[in-house]
Amino acid sequence: MNLHQFRFVLEAVRRNLNLTEAAKALHTSQPGVSKAILELEDELGVDIFARHGKRIKRLTEPGQHVLRSIEIIMREVANLKRIGEQYAAQDSGTLSIATTHTQARYVLPAPVARLRQLYPKVGISLHQGAPDQVARWVLEEVADIGIATESLTQYPELVTLPCYEWQHALVLPPGHPLLQRERIGLEDLAQAPLITYHPTFTGRTRIDQAFAQRGLAPNIVLEAIDSDVIKTYVKLGMGVGIVAEMAVSGDERTPELAVRPAGHLFGTNVARVAFKRGVYLRQFVLRFAELLSERLSRDLIYKALEGQGHDDQL
Repeated sequence: MNLHQFRFVLEAVRRNLNLTEAAKALHTSQPGVSKAILELEDELGVDIFARHGKRIKRLTEPGQHVLRSIEIIMREVANLKRIGEQYAAQDSGTLSIATTHTQARYVLPAPVARLRQLYPKVGISLHQGAPDQVARWVLEEVADIGIATESLTQYPELVTLPCYEWQHALVLPPGHPLLQRERIGLEDLAQAPLITYHPTFTGRTRIDQAFAQRGLAPNIVLEAIDSDVIKTYVKLGMGVGIVAEMAVSGDERTPELAVRPAGHLFGTNVARVAFKRGVYLRQFVLRFAELLSERLSRDLIYKALEGQGHDDQL
C-alpha cells in the first residue's frame, strides 16, 4: 500500500464517491484512481466501497474504519512536512487565518501588524467568510487558525479556546427619539425598524433569543454580514443598528452616529479560536494566538490539542 492509494480514497470520499471528479482534483485519470483503490482493497482483504456495477455507491463498514486510519496517516504525513518546514525555515512561511469580516476588520489588524514585526518573512493570508466556512477552512487545512463567535464549538474535530468576550451596541442617527430615553429596552427596539447581522453572524443568535424570551417580534428590515454596511444604512435613516461593540469603539468608527451599549439587552458573546485537532502548529501560529489574547498561551494550546481537559476549563 502507498500514499497515492490513500489520497485516492480520501478524495473519492470528498467528491461524494465521484471518481471522475476525484481524478480531476488529483490531476490523474479515473481508471487509474479506480485501479489503485481496487489494489488497496485486495491488499487489505476487505471492500472499502460497496459497488453497483462499476460505480461505487457507499462506504462499507470496514471501509469506514479504513477511512479513519487513512485520515490519521495523511494528517501525520502533513505534520511531518510542517515539522521539516518549521526547522528548515523557522521564521518564514505563510500564516493562513480564517475569520469573519468583523474580526478581520476590527480585531485582527493590531495582532497581524505585531506578528509582521516579529516575523517579517511570514506572509499573511486572510480568508473571510461565514462562521461555518471558517470551521471548514480549518478542518480542510486551508487555514492554520480560525476565529469566530458562532459555530466553531459544533465540530468535534476542532479544538476551540475562548479568546475574548464582547457585547453588542446600538447605533442611531443623531436626534433619534430613542436617544431621549435614559435606558433603551427591548420593548422600545421591538417598535423600531432594525438593521443587524445575518442570522449566522456576529452573535445574531443572542439577539433573536433575547426578543423571543420576552415574547417580542423584532422588525428587522435589513440584514448584513458587514458592520460598516449596517452603519451605512443607519446613516440613511432606515432604522436602528445592532452591531458588535468593536465596530464602534472609537469615535472615528462611528461618524455621524450615536452609540449606546446593549450588553444589558443581549448579554455577552465569546469569540473563540480554533485549531484542527492533531495538526502540528508552527511557532508563528502559536505566537499569533498569544497576540490575540492574554488568555492564550502555547502551553494552554498544547494541552488543549492533547485533550487534557475541556477547552473551557483550561
